Amino acid sequence: MVLLVVDTQKLITNERLYKFDVFVENVKRIIKEARKNNIEVIYIRHDDGVGNDLTKGTEGFEIYEKFQPIDDEKIFDKEVNSPFKGTGLLEYLIEKGEKEIIVTGLQTDYCIDATIKCGFEHGFNVIVPAYANTTVDNKFMSAQQSYEYYNEFIWKDRYAQCISVDEAIIRMK
Repeated sequence: MVLLVVDTQKLITNERLYKFDVFVENVKRIIKEARKNNIEVIYIRHDDGVGNDLTKGTEGFEIYEKFQPIDDEKIFDKEVNSPFKGTGLLEYLIEKGEKEIIVTGLQTDYCIDATIKCGFEHGFNVIVPAYANTTVDNKFMSAQQSYEYYNEFIWKDRYAQCISVDEAIIRMK
């Protein structure tokens, strides 16, 4: 089992996110429990490329201060929604013999959706703790509607096990 902390970068980790405070507390708690239980914490960062705000070398590209990696925790940078395409993450997990991934981070309707579906397609058992992913409003749905649509309808019992944070922590032990 590994914990993926996806795209929790300074530029996009802010109060515009649905249930921001709950999200921050849940992700902090999950990271802390993963470390305590010797579950590897792996960070993913999204790079939109030169000329964009979310690009390598900018302050906004760096990981949000409350979720900082420690020691030799791995960071994989990606240029598309899925962290499994062209980053080395898939090969790394296969080499380690990992079968189970816990997915947290941003944004529900973009990179978290891609991470869960691609992880499922690659044969991983995907675990999604409640309110450990979030998003912002878009022109089609509110952030709350997006969160509920994906967590309660699209992923649940199809691509992932959508469970409480407490249940996810129990599984780490």
